[in-house]
Amino acid sequence: MKIALFSDIHANLPALEAVLRDIEEKKPDAIYCLGDLVGYAPWPNEVVQEIRKRGIPTIAGNYDYGISLHSDDCGCAYKTDVEKAMGKISISYTNKFVGDNERNYLRTLPRHIRLEFSFLEKEFFSVLVVHGSPRRINEYLFEDRDEKSLLRIMEQANADIMAFGHTHKPYHRILEQKTEGKTHYRHAINIGSVGKPKDGDTRACYVMLTIVERTNMQIKDSVKIDFIRVPYDIEKTAKAIEATELPNEYADMLRKAY
Repeated sequence: MKIALFSDIHANLPALEAVLRDIEEKKPDAIYCLGDLVGYAPWPNEVVQEIRKRGIPTIAGNYDYGISLHSDDCGCAYKTDVEKAMGKISISYTNKFVGDNERNYLRTLPRHIRLEFSFLEKEFFSVLVVHGSPRRINEYLFEDRDEKSLLRIMEQANADIMAFGHTHKPYHRILEQKTEGKTHYRHAINIGSVGKPKDGDTRACYVMLTIVERTNMQIKDSVKIDFIRVPYDIEKTAKAIEATELPNEYADMLRKAY
C-alpha cells in the first residue's frame, strides 16, 4: 500500500496544485493531509476548496485551529518581535478573507488519524498521523529532538510509525527499543511542507509511505519512506504575496526556503 502524506500548504495554491498533480501521477492507494491549509499566502479559501473537492482526509493544523476560532493567535512560535509583528498581519489578513464555509470546515477537522495494520493476524502496528505531536497541535518535533523524548511521545501515543509536520523541515528517524531481549523499531517521519519549506530546498515536499506484507516493526528497513520534492511556480506565489497587504518577507522566504 502506497500512502501519500502532505502538510503545511499555508494558502500556497500553486504549490498544492503541483503536488496534487505529482501524487495523481504516482497513483497512491491513500492520501492524507496533515493540516495548516491556511496562512502566509493569498489563497486560503481556494486551498480549502481544493482539499474538500477531492475528499482528502485532513487533520487540523495549529493555523487552521486559530482561524477556525477567528482568533488572532495561530499558535506559532515566533522568535523575534519582527516575526511576531509579521505573524499578526498574516493571521489578520487570513481571518479577513476566509469564508464562512471554509472556516466551519476548519473548525470540524479531527486532531489525528490512526491506521492499524496486521498481516496474517500477527505483528499489529499502528500509523499515527498528527500535525505537531500527539500531545499538542503546535508542538515542534525537530530532527535533533532527544531520542528518549521522541520515543516516550510515540510510546504514550501507541504509535509505531508517526507522521507529522509543523516544523517545515523533513526527516526520517528510526528509533530502536530493546525490551526483554527483543528489538522494536519506531519510525518518526516529519513530512516537510508543501507551501512554505524551511530546509533550504524551495521545492514543495511530501512523503510516500509504502507498507508491504513484510513490514514489521522488528525489521529495521521494512518501512519504505520516500521524500518527494516537486518544483512549482514560486514567482507566481511570491508576486501574489507582494500584491497584498501580507509582508513581502513571506515572498522572500519562499524564494530562499528559510
